[in-house]
Amino acid sequence: MKVIAIVGLPAGGKGEFSRIADEMGIPVVVMGDVVRQAVLDAGLVPDDHSMGEMSRQLRERHGRDAIARLTIAAIESLDKPLVIVDGIRSDAEVKLYRDHFERFVLVGITSAFPVRLARLQVRRRPDDAVGEEGLRARDARELGWGLGEALKIADYTLINDSTIESFRADVRALLDTLKVGP
Repeated sequence: MKVIAIVGLPAGGKGEFSRIADEMGIPVVVMGDVVRQAVLDAGLVPDDHSMGEMSRQLRERHGRDAIARLTIAAIESLDKPLVIVDGIRSDAEVKLYRDHFERFVLVGITSAFPVRLARLQVRRRPDDAVGEEGLRARDARELGWGLGEALKIADYTLINDSTIESFRADVRALLDTLKVGP
């Protein structure tokens, strides 16, 4: 099994990458779904605050790679030759996956802050940070978990500051390459 994981700051393009993979018939495991389920199980509203707090608590109780450990069974249960994992947030998660999966590739997605902020203002997901201050706080929280370190060790990096069509073409080309490569 080959696992391709995606790392990037909020509204950088991870979800779009996952949608494209799904369109190409590649299964996707979203790490945030583990956190979202824990929030719902606790009877909380899955907003930015609750998601961030639950993520912090899980990592505090179970280590910086907690979310990755909680997704391994879901990844393996798919029993597919290629799986996408959306939502790496730390270098500890990368290390766990690299140690666990023989064929692991990390794709970093970067996007300028003003571009990401504009995307948030359009998409308005319930768990999105609100406004410039909210996005800066969420970036700081996720960078504090080791997201910046994970971005630095990505095997491939896509820049998502242009058009959606351009990004989609870049993602498809990379996935086509990675589907057949090591």
